[in-house]
Amino acid sequence: MFNKSIATLCAILGILPAFSQQIAINQVGFYTNGPKKAIVKTTEPGTFYLVQLPGGDTVYTGQLHGPLKNSYSPQTTYAADFSQFKRNGKYQLKTGKLTSPTIHISAKAHHDAAKAAMKSYYFQRLSMPLTETYAGKWKRPAGHPDTLVYIHPSVGGGGKISAPGGWYDAGDYNKYIVNSGITMGTLLSLYEAYPAYCKSVQLNIPESNNRWPDLLDECAYNLRWMLRMQDPTDGGVYHKLTNPSFDGFVMPDKATGPRYVVQKSTAAALDFAAVTAQAARVYAPFSRVLADSCRKAAIKAWRWALQHPKVFYQQEELNKQFEPKITTGEYGDRSVNDEWIWAAAELYKTTGDTQYQSYITNVPVQQWRLPAWAQVQVLAYYTLAQKAAIIAFADGFLSGSDSTTYQNAMGKKAGNFIWGSNSVAANQGIALLQAYRLTKDRRHLDGAIDIADYLLGRNATGYCYLTGFGSKQVMHLHHRPSDADGVAEPVPGFLAGGPNPGMQDKCPSYTSRVPDEAYTDDQCSYASNEVAINWNAPLVYLLWAIEASAKQAGL
Repeated sequence: MFNKSIATLCAILGILPAFSQQIAINQVGFYTNGPKKAIVKTTEPGTFYLVQLPGGDTVYTGQLHGPLKNSYSPQTTYAADFSQFKRNGKYQLKTGKLTSPTIHISAKAHHDAAKAAMKSYYFQRLSMPLTETYAGKWKRPAGHPDTLVYIHPSVGGGGKISAPGGWYDAGDYNKYIVNSGITMGTLLSLYEAYPAYCKSVQLNIPESNNRWPDLLDECAYNLRWMLRMQDPTDGGVYHKLTNPSFDGFVMPDKATGPRYVVQKSTAAALDFAAVTAQAARVYAPFSRVLADSCRKAAIKAWRWALQHPKVFYQQEELNKQFEPKITTGEYGDRSVNDEWIWAAAELYKTTGDTQYQSYITNVPVQQWRLPAWAQVQVLAYYTLAQKAAIIAFADGFLSGSDSTTYQNAMGKKAGNFIWGSNSVAANQGIALLQAYRLTKDRRHLDGAIDIADYLLGRNATGYCYLTGFGSKQVMHLHHRPSDADGVAEPVPGFLAGGPNPGMQDKCPSYTSRVPDEAYTDDQCSYASNEVAINWNAPLVYLLWAIEASAKQAGL
């Protein structure tokens, strides 16, 4: 805690590191033969120099180009493109009196960051201790066994269930089926798209020495919890497993209040059906028992949804009727048209049964929306590989992105900067990678790399938003274990939420309302600095898919 306080004091006093944050750059790494850009906050053109570290010899010279501006920001920038420099090593970029953070160039630029982003899910496990062998200094006792969970009166009847395992959803200690839906769908899709690469990555988790890929081992830990959330008597799926209210900022083993499963909902049933249908085909080569269980569970949940097509989870209404009142994350979705499409697509692909086809509605690409927990229809179109539409969707992100202040798709409109805006960016990257798989057009891969650059430091705040990485690191996550564990650094591998001019947390430390600057590295900022499993999943997909594509693409 002392080190965190020192970091905060330095920020207040304006004590800067040795480099200038006037140069925004990917602080993790560039590929040897890949695109390489830095953004300089300046109103004047000029010359930039790439210098070797150590030594300071100039190895490349170029001209800044611009000016670059966004309609929603007063900031003017110029770009320094040094893509033609293709020598591995460590460097700095200099222009005028400005010096960049250290630049790393290698053949596996994102390898370590990609592993850390996926390893974050291990750190979110509950019902088991995290030992030093796997967790290092972030070791902790087991929290929330969840072997005795009360059935909330909103379900009807009463009783108890056992539903251990799974991942803590975000900075809190609860588990939500709807948010697990998009998270698992994204991660399992990564495996389906890049199985060879996924099999090659070792994460140092307890299951690492079995015959399964570590990514699937980690996903199975959450999948088995999801299966326990289905009522075996009717196939319905509980919306969430939760405390009545959020725990304080204490370690998981100190949070010992009663836990409940709350109401079955149509959204939960359909998200569950989609994930378990997908899991049935992904896990079939590794465990026929698990695959068969998933297939049966998916069909049963679908049938429940057919019988209960409009059971929406509305927390305020439930709290008027039942005790205890539930005040944790709602994940309430008032429209499930997209969930029907996604569940039907996954069930159709897994079973081949044509009964599901009539539920797969094709929406014009102009109406496509990036995946989010409440908007999952595009996951169906990715699964069905709708080539022309996917390419058009991706091209929409590329168009005009070079003229934005940080030269990526995220900067095109202020509306991208919402709660969890960094997941918006990562999902833009997935769209571009989906297109790249179909086209092998380097424009799409380079556009995805631009998104990775944005998340890893080439942005208006100058932060590398992935904990544990970068020259300007996120230190004060809204994440209970990171705050309460007594370790100076936050748990590594988490993607901070990102700029959010809504500032719903009313945290006093924000310094700007400009959309792409509305971020504060402060534990009180759940609106810009929390973590969430559905935000990390597209980052994992983005970084793993780029790494998987690098060699074939000649990066």
